[in-house]
Amino acid sequence: MKLKSLSKVLHAMEKKNLTRCWNTSNPLYIKYHDEEWGTPVHDDRTLFELLILEGFQAGLTWELILKRREAMKKAFDNFDPDKIAKYTDKDVGRLMNNPHVIRNKAKISAAINNAHRFKEIQKDFGSFDAFIWRFVKGKTIDHRLKDFSHMPAASDESRAMSAELKERGFKFVGPTICYAFMQAVGLVNDHLLHCFRYNEIKKHG
Repeated sequence: MKLKSLSKVLHAMEKKNLTRCWNTSNPLYIKYHDEEWGTPVHDDRTLFELLILEGFQAGLTWELILKRREAMKKAFDNFDPDKIAKYTDKDVGRLMNNPHVIRNKAKISAAINNAHRFKEIQKDFGSFDAFIWRFVKGKTIDHRLKDFSHMPAASDESRAMSAELKERGFKFVGPTICYAFMQAVGLVNDHLLHCFRYNEIKKHG
């Protein structure tokens, strides 16, 4: 067996034996759990992407969002807020006719609106990153969860975030959506204590 092939096999075996807090065999969930969920994010474009995706997820499953994520990135110009802020009714029509995205006009319109509001925050704070990490005082909140029954649907921080985003004109940013966003971008570490990702994220500080 070639060295490269052996390395792939060993890596696959290693991942298979990892202890995860998500009880799933879905490869989409496993990849997202292992590589993204809870990792501190400071890149504005990625922050915008995940904020928009969390809004689209409202009333739907995260599995559906993950299945359509790549198609949505392509349809939404890689979630570039500068480009989306320039979208017109023609773009709304284009997206509503695209069977590979979430065809919800209210959510599509909210994404365009939120791109404008996002750019305003960048102008006011220098970056969205600087704005959003204020809600956790610049450091990931470690909830040290032993099981998911102790995980909240919202928090004081997500309620404060939701209130300020709404005041600034954002749509689809309720406290629960904001909390899910906080989990996604590492503002909170909600991996369970026994999960291999818990300590990996804790190292990020």
